[in-house]
Amino acid sequence: MANDKDKKKKEDNPVTKPDPETLHKTDPQENMEGPVSSIMQNIKEEAEENDDKDQKDKKDKK
Repeated sequence: MANDKDKKKKEDNPVTKPDPETLHKTDPQENMEGPVSSIMQNIKEEAEENDDKDQKDKKDKK
């Protein structure tokens, strides 16, 4: 029986826990650092800005 409890404890506890900075966020990559992550964040931000501009232009045409 002791072995069953030990196995259960190991299964319940993950090996690594999420960083508090990224916990409960929709995009944990926002806090990542490095050249690739920086490029991806710049692309994401520019795409969001372009989408906002497109939506505004679409409303202005109506």
